[in-house]
Amino acid sequence: MKALSEFRLWEAEPPFAESDDATRIEHADATPNDGIIRLTDVTTPTITFYPASGSGPKPAVLVCPGGGYTILAWNHEGSDICAMLNLNGFSAFLLKYRCHRPDSCAPRTAAHADAARAMRLIRARAGEFDIIPDQLGVIGFSAGGHLAATLCAPADPVPYPAADETDQLPYRPDFAALIYPAYLVRDDDRTLQPEFKVTSDVSPTFIVQAEDDGVKVENALVWYRELKDAGVPAEMHLYPTGNHGYGLLRTGEPISCWGMLAGAWFRRQAGLK
Repeated sequence: MKALSEFRLWEAEPPFAESDDATRIEHADATPNDGIIRLTDVTTPTITFYPASGSGPKPAVLVCPGGGYTILAWNHEGSDICAMLNLNGFSAFLLKYRCHRPDSCAPRTAAHADAARAMRLIRARAGEFDIIPDQLGVIGFSAGGHLAATLCAPADPVPYPAADETDQLPYRPDFAALIYPAYLVRDDDRTLQPEFKVTSDVSPTFIVQAEDDGVKVENALVWYRELKDAGVPAEMHLYPTGNHGYGLLRTGEPISCWGMLAGAWFRRQAGLK
């Protein structure tokens, strides 16, 4: 599988840029003991296009890897996911969103702007990408799950100041998958963070999490409850063990089968057999 091309999201300086962005150099590190590629110091956000094979327009999914908004887990929560989506008949777009040092003042604000711009840019160039603009979903992992959720149910509908005609297009996904999402609930573990507002317009959602997840299973539980209270179609899979950050890695845990369940769910959303 080869990516077609990488596209910058912003023609000029992106919104919420930081004063030292020009001095930071993006780089990738791979830890030998786990084989995970980690991108750090991302200041130039892009999408990389992984087209599905076959003729005719395809449904598509924006992929948001996790990493605590300080790194991007680039392969097992990124390019591997694009391959899975391609096998299920979806074109995929891998989002390289801005991530910063832990002491950065606004990494989530910048990342939210990048994700919203990516959704709009994909819809604006749907003909070029040969994708179906009203069958555009999102999948996110951990912090990327939080990022995907900000596209689905933002309390503030304006993610950044509009710059061009592309920014007049909707950024809400048509369907969404949150895989071990983080940062969704308040400290009480019972209510959502104030940045979210779940209504009946929120995207149909697929959720996976383990009960022993270190970032708290309540992120999945509360999100699911809010979706059901709003009448939003939702499918949740909880497992007693599995922890966090596994992506599509074969860990030996039953939760490792989530990719097959998600593939079938995505196909149902797009009406694919």
